[in-house]
Amino acid sequence: MKDAISRLSTWYERQCVDDWHEDHGLKIGTLDNPGWSIFIDLNGTSLQERPYEGVKIDRTDNDWLVTRRNEAVFEAFGGPMNLNEMIEAFLNWAD
Repeated sequence: MKDAISRLSTWYERQCVDDWHEDHGLKIGTLDNPGWSIFIDLNGTSLQERPYEGVKIDRTDNDWLVTRRNEAVFEAFGGPMNLNEMIEAFLNWAD
């Protein structure tokens, strides 16, 4: 089985049809508390109209995760060791 980064790369590559990648895409960044953020533009993808309920997990100050859909953007935020879990949350919904 592929790791989360490889699976996300495959999903991204599948979206790069026509000009999608020029106007849309995804961003992975860091937070100052510390942690990670992910923003994935769903416009022009098969996920554009798919509902998403979101996830909120609060284990400790450094082990937490929030995912949600904000309009046509999948958003995820998590602790410093939760990046893989954040990506997996997106991929589990996207597959």
